[in-house]
Amino acid sequence: MSHSADELTIVRISVSTLPKIVGRGWIMFIRTRPLSVSFSMIFALIGVAILASIMRASYAPFIFPVSAGFMLLGPCLLGGFFAIADKISAGGTCSAADIRHGFSRTNSGISLIALLCTILFVAWVINAAYQYGSIIGRVPEPIFNLIAPSANVMAFLMWSFVFGALLAFCVFAVSAFSVPLLYYRRARFLRAVVLSVTAVCRNFIPCVLWSALLTVSIVVSILIFPLFLVAFPVLAYASHSLYREVFPS
Repeated sequence: MSHSADELTIVRISVSTLPKIVGRGWIMFIRTRPLSVSFSMIFALIGVAILASIMRASYAPFIFPVSAGFMLLGPCLLGGFFAIADKISAGGTCSAADIRHGFSRTNSGISLIALLCTILFVAWVINAAYQYGSIIGRVPEPIFNLIAPSANVMAFLMWSFVFGALLAFCVFAVSAFSVPLLYYRRARFLRAVVLSVTAVCRNFIPCVLWSALLTVSIVVSILIFPLFLVAFPVLAYASHSLYREVFPS
């Protein structure tokens, strides 16, 4: 069942689509493993540096909101993976030049979404820091304290989970399909955003589950460094496949 919107069609998908796109993401990762891992290493090292600073300051519970906040920046990093996926799908072999080509397709619409995501990420971190100080205070919380967290730590983590999930889903609704629509020049900024939100609303349950899977996978993989080098590209390629399912060419 689908809905026509001028030259574009929004296709309704089911929950059963999600395992399929993850499978395609995994296959694409296997076919491009050296390049995908090398590209992901850039973001992984930045994440490790941030988390190491948090742990060194003994603010271990703050790791979770910062990790979840990465979801706000994720859509801005997909251009390189889209270029790799397109090259492999066309039967070619990919290289670092394809990643540069992917980012060279960034236009004003994608830049605006990237700016919005960055502002939201900074606002999220500042707000999380304020809540951390309000709920936990300046009491040091080493990483091993998370094995049996105190009531204050649990309250902070619950607040982070609920508020972070709502914020991440709002960003997901705006950017999940608008970024690829802009990347492939299929719509201008406002129309791309409207189409993205419409597509998420019409596929609400699958999109909620997909957003939750993205968040949990990213948080867990950031905490387990080697896993990020696999999870991030697999999810990026799966997101590309999801776009192709909802907005077929």
